[in-house]
Amino acid sequence: MIAWNANRTAAGQWGATASVAMLLATSCLAALPDSVLAAPQDAAQDATAAPAPAPRHFNALFAKHRRAKAEAPVPAEAPAPTAAAAPVIAATPAAAPALAEPPAAPMPVAAAPEPVAPAPTVADTASPEPAVAPAPRPRPARAVAIKPAVVAKPAATRAPTRSAPAKTGAAVPIALDAPTPAAPRAAAVPAQVSEPVRSITVEGAQRLEADTILSYIRMHVGDRYTQAGADQVLKDLFATELFADVQLRNDNGAVVIEVKENPVVNRIILEGNKRLKEDKILPEIKLSARQIFTRSKVRADVTRIIELYKREGRFAASVEPKMVSLDQNRVDIVFEITEGPKSKVRQINILGAKTFTVTQLRAVMVTKQSRSFRAFSSGTSYDPDRLAFDQQKLRQYYLTQGYADFRVVSAVAELTPDKRDFIVTYVVEEGKRYKFGDVKVESQLRDFNGEQLAKRLAIKKAQWYNAKAVEDTVDALTETVGSFGYAFADVRPDFQRDKDKQTMSVTFRIAEAPRVYVERIDVNGNTLTEDKVIRREFRLGEGDAFNSYQIKRSSNRIKSLGYFQEKFEIEQKPGSSADRVALEANVEEKPTGQLQLSAGYSSLESFIFQASIQQNNFRGRGETVGATVNYSAYSKAVQLNFTEPYVSDRNVSLGVDLYRRDSSSFNFYNANRNTTYRQNTTGFQLRAGVPLTEFSSLIGRYTLNYEQVSLDQATYYINGSCSVYLAGQYLCDAIGTRTSSILGASYVYDTLDNRLHPTRGNTFIAGVDVAGLGGSVKYARASINAAHYIALPRGFIFSLRGEAGAIRALKNNAANAFQDSVRLTDRFFLGEPQMRGFDIRGVGPRVLRKYFSGFNPTSGNGGTVSTDKNTWVNDALGGKYYYLGHAELEIPLGTGARELGLRPSLFMDAGAVFGVTRPAAVGTTILYTDAVTGKYTTNATASNGIANAIAQKFEEDFVGDSPKPRISIGFGVNWNSPFGPFRIDIAKSLTYVDGDTRKTFSFNVGTQF
Repeated sequence: MIAWNANRTAAGQWGATASVAMLLATSCLAALPDSVLAAPQDAAQDATAAPAPAPRHFNALFAKHRRAKAEAPVPAEAPAPTAAAAPVIAATPAAAPALAEPPAAPMPVAAAPEPVAPAPTVADTASPEPAVAPAPRPRPARAVAIKPAVVAKPAATRAPTRSAPAKTGAAVPIALDAPTPAAPRAAAVPAQVSEPVRSITVEGAQRLEADTILSYIRMHVGDRYTQAGADQVLKDLFATELFADVQLRNDNGAVVIEVKENPVVNRIILEGNKRLKEDKILPEIKLSARQIFTRSKVRADVTRIIELYKREGRFAASVEPKMVSLDQNRVDIVFEITEGPKSKVRQINILGAKTFTVTQLRAVMVTKQSRSFRAFSSGTSYDPDRLAFDQQKLRQYYLTQGYADFRVVSAVAELTPDKRDFIVTYVVEEGKRYKFGDVKVESQLRDFNGEQLAKRLAIKKAQWYNAKAVEDTVDALTETVGSFGYAFADVRPDFQRDKDKQTMSVTFRIAEAPRVYVERIDVNGNTLTEDKVIRREFRLGEGDAFNSYQIKRSSNRIKSLGYFQEKFEIEQKPGSSADRVALEANVEEKPTGQLQLSAGYSSLESFIFQASIQQNNFRGRGETVGATVNYSAYSKAVQLNFTEPYVSDRNVSLGVDLYRRDSSSFNFYNANRNTTYRQNTTGFQLRAGVPLTEFSSLIGRYTLNYEQVSLDQATYYINGSCSVYLAGQYLCDAIGTRTSSILGASYVYDTLDNRLHPTRGNTFIAGVDVAGLGGSVKYARASINAAHYIALPRGFIFSLRGEAGAIRALKNNAANAFQDSVRLTDRFFLGEPQMRGFDIRGVGPRVLRKYFSGFNPTSGNGGTVSTDKNTWVNDALGGKYYYLGHAELEIPLGTGARELGLRPSLFMDAGAVFGVTRPAAVGTTILYTDAVTGKYTTNATASNGIANAIAQKFEEDFVGDSPKPRISIGFGVNWNSPFGPFRIDIAKSLTYVDGDTRKTFSFNVGTQF
């Protein structure tokens, strides 16, 4: 601080005061714009009348705000406060950056509610305090709002009074009625004398070394002390943003710099953020712990936080920064966030649309109007980027309909006063509708004839102009020439518009390009998978001629492995010369293991547990290893499998399965589950496959099974033999021990783009299995399976799938005409999960046993057949023939749903299983309880001549043996949930026959690793 000594007289004191006002006004006016300079005329006149240079005082914001422009007019005077407040340096014309409303314009300051300090005088040149000053003794810390520092313009001469308080960045009240310590003063020096600087001393530094502070300034010992040099010192120090206050004193060349360091940020605290978590907000905040606190950083952070909420569609969000004063000149920064509601799009208006209705055009847009039925849609939120995308969608739609001159004149989004909704208005010009004129192809490549290519194009003359069709044609021509080795061929459409005839002629020009060869193939990103696993799927090698078709095929094969991201594509990079290309496979590995666990309890099956684990990329070599365990009171199974897709790095696959299955068939009576028979199967299967062409292969297999089928003799035997009345004809026929030696082969044709999640292509499988090369079972079984996938516009995927099979016994071991030559365990069964809308084995031939009630207990005459289906016994018999078809439409969802792995679909299933010999035990039967043995018998009299009591009376109906299709429709969802693959189906059976068991809801769940 520079000060002139004055006589301790009234005149001397007032003279010094006027001189200080003059110099401060002169220094500050240099940084003010013309509009501000024109205001304080009286102050300037009084300053020029001063007899001598006034003492100078550099306050905390002096140099900083000399550089800034005035942001808002500030009243020169304000009433003195009634409560103590932190002293504010009010000599700068520009206010400190406002933090309460960072995105808004500079905040105007009112005189009454915002007290403003007068222009500084000698009487009130007290040492400025920091924005938030620590208390002289420990006290509880409290949060205070960070307000903008309000400063006053230089005022006219006025009585020397206490400085009026102003709301600064520090909101901690400081008592101003306490005595203010006088600043050190130097001897008066004439204004025209500039003395040399003999020493520079730094006072008040706590964390910074004096040498560090001196390195920031341009004044050095030996320099002449000038007003400009002193101003520059303040500018340099405030530019570092390390100090809350800086004062400069000159005592006959001994320069003293008094600094007040900015507080250090102790921590950043967020309050009120529920929709956006801290892990999304904190990375956007530049201010962090152990940094120096400045208002500019806080203001910038507030702007960033509000911008984050705007991206989420919350335009009513507000942020109020506060800070808590701590000891050792530290502060906690608190951002109090009011998130507000999510701003929706209330209305979408389209002005100028004549050809299409507003409803049609709204359907094209991604943004949707907020309605109750769209409560779970993300498209109703306001997003400026989405509105810009909607303009493109509108233009694309009109261009596909022939309106080549269409344009969006303006797009305006108006925020409602409550900041809850937006009203979006588009103004469009449709223009005229065009048709295609002449469509030509001009090729500079010698391998292609332009006229021949033009004949093969999908677009023809006189068709309505379609910009999408033009783009598709360019892609098709590029792929065509690329398949002949021209990797970088340039195909450009040239348009000739005839506005009078309203036609658009197009000439596709194929520029000259060299034939390209593959220089190298690079594989990147595979940390687990070996390079050879990826490279062996390439359909071309290094040195081969480039072929775009083979590149696409290679991409599909790599995606079909299931080891990498779904959107994998092989990138093409220029090689070392113009006729060389480098292929890059940049993969992102994903979990290739699957773990499925399910457990439950059923009153019918008791405890149920199923577990399976499978690794499809074992040791990174592409091998498949798996194990499956099923356990319940009625079934137990263990299976191990291994597959090597490339034996000795040759395109030959080999696999083996080992299994043991113990299962029980059952029926229901009075909601009780009765085990009808047990089947134990132990065996193995060997598989080998060789490719025939790029899309076809041949798979051979050999299966050896050892089967044991048994029945509870105490329950289902009468007189030492299986009773067809108790167990049924087919169960009795299946009893015994058998060995099956089965040799089979399958022809596979596959053009799917992705085996895991296909979108286009075909697949066809035809297989034959023959049992009889040894063993006791002899039959021939044939089956076919086909599928066709179509990628529809807008991301829809339609698929048609079908399968069928037949089995015929090679040796007839039937004992009578009522016994079928094909065993029960070798027949086809149909139901869940193959056919949705029906229960397990719920479709096909079966025997329904219906019990009588109210019959004569002695003679067995009369009685009523039960109509309660829960009391019926339902025995599925299977069939020798079956067919099954599926039609399914996969529905695309938004980006967020796709990232979650949600894939809903609509489906229709149709199928039937049939063709089995009608059993003999059909009709009404009476079973007695043997008076001697106590077991069931069909004899009315016991061996001792005593009449047996009637135990049961029932009738059996043979139903369901019909080729009539059973049809079901429904809705299903595939979800790659955090718990694993999840499938849920809700189906309704439209057609069925008597005896079929239907089921509406089904689901399955697993996990991946």
